[in-house]
Amino acid sequence: MTRPGSGILELLAEHGVPEKAARVYLAACRAGPQTASELARLSAVHRVDAYRFIKQLTAEGLLRATRGRPQRFEALSPDALIDRWIHRASERLRKLERDREKILSDWEDQRTEFDDADPRKFAVLEGRETIRRFLGKRIGTAERQILLSTTGLALPALLDEGIARTLRGAAARGVKVRVVTEIYPTNLVEAKHLSGFTELRHSNGPVTNRAVVFDRLGALVYVSGEDGLGSSGEEQIALWSSAPMFIQLARGYHRRLWTPASRCEERFVELESPPSAILPVVAGKESVPFQRLKEIAKLGMRASGVRQLHLNLPELIEAIARQLGHEIAGQVEGNTAEQVTRSLATYYDTHTMGHLATVKDHPLTLRVTGCFACTSDSPEIGRVMCPQLLRAVLEARLGQHWEVSKPDPTKHAVRGCVFTASPA
Repeated sequence: MTRPGSGILELLAEHGVPEKAARVYLAACRAGPQTASELARLSAVHRVDAYRFIKQLTAEGLLRATRGRPQRFEALSPDALIDRWIHRASERLRKLERDREKILSDWEDQRTEFDDADPRKFAVLEGRETIRRFLGKRIGTAERQILLSTTGLALPALLDEGIARTLRGAAARGVKVRVVTEIYPTNLVEAKHLSGFTELRHSNGPVTNRAVVFDRLGALVYVSGEDGLGSSGEEQIALWSSAPMFIQLARGYHRRLWTPASRCEERFVELESPPSAILPVVAGKESVPFQRLKEIAKLGMRASGVRQLHLNLPELIEAIARQLGHEIAGQVEGNTAEQVTRSLATYYDTHTMGHLATVKDHPLTLRVTGCFACTSDSPEIGRVMCPQLLRAVLEARLGQHWEVSKPDPTKHAVRGCVFTASPA
């Protein structure tokens, strides 16, 4: 037969109430308000232990001291006690349901934490949110330096995902934050925001890898994303490592981008205040832009008090030749020097620019006769214009720098103008 109160006794034990304390509580439930000594007698617990358990039960709310002399203790009724346990269990369950995602997320983050005793060197982070949380934690614990290289396309995401805010916090702690990226009109606002608390530079070449290095202790490199292998940002994958060689490679990549990069202030000026302005010259309407040049010269002379200007004619001719060369390059064909010069020869013939012929392929030697620029009035213009024009065509078509020699002025009347072209 089950003795009275055994079910409550088991529940009390499950909730951490010692067996002797439970006997004291059950004695108070059966007998009503009692003094400490009476509860010790009724529960068969030594008086010293009973006093200690009564104090514990009172602190936990299972007993309550009544007023009066001598002081008596009454018990919280069993039904009220069970209701309390049910309420607490419900609260814990709701909290567990509410915190489930965070607990699991923290667990995933902890799986990528390393220390000197951990034999692991690499961890794969999957998904934008996982990478964002990991980055935020690492930036928050950085102490000396953060090196970030990122594509221009990904720059707005730094602000949208809150990474910029954690970088600002790191900078406020004295951490040196260096960012190298591609600054364009489309991400100019984001770049200006970052420049307020980071050392920001514009890469002169494409940034092909997104990477972050923390304090020479670890590096995170993006393997894919919307600007890489993945078709969306949610398909991002990043690789974290504390391996010294991995960190060295990531630091070296950042340094190769950083060293030749432009200061962000210079890039901002370049985008917002271009150093050059276009003055279109349209066939049949040449007088309009030339009149504008005349007005600019007169305005400058009147404002400065200068009465005579000497313009550098070769520089002007070269500027015109470069423009002509880029325009012609769009109308000729070929992916090799030989193909381009053959197409250019046809262009010369069909546009009455003279006759262009290839004398030798190696080194590439060209002869131009009957040149449109080499008139009896201005042979010197042709000798300045033609090399620059040919150079602009070759560079625009073949995508590399070329050097084109100037012709021998003593032989031009007999042999035409001969040019030697070679990659720079």
